[in-house]
Amino acid sequence: MDMTITGEVIDILQEESGQGKNGTWRKQQFVVEVPGQYPKQVAIIQWGDNIDKFGVKKGETVTAHVDIQSREYNGRWYTDVKAWKISRDQPGGVAAPASDDEPWPEPPADAGDGDDGLPF
Repeated sequence: MDMTITGEVIDILQEESGQGKNGTWRKQQFVVEVPGQYPKQVAIIQWGDNIDKFGVKKGETVTAHVDIQSREYNGRWYTDVKAWKISRDQPGGVAAPASDDEPWPEPPADAGDGDDGLPF
């Protein structure tokens, strides 16, 4: 199932990185505001080389193709919205992909093993 979220990038958070058993990992979140009567903000995660490939910039309108994944830790649930493709509206109204059509592989299972103090 391909889910998309379209809106204006209103913030780009600090990139995080760490060392896991499979090597170095990188992730960065950006926040998209989805327009409507009651605009919603959604934090979206981009992993690894996609950070550079997508080149998301504050103030631009993007369509993020995402996978949504939840996991349980100590009786609490955590949800990630992971971008595997970013599209931008081009003049003329045609959406052009900013990345390959192949989904990006899942992040390493130990990506949360960094020293960021998070339980996941």
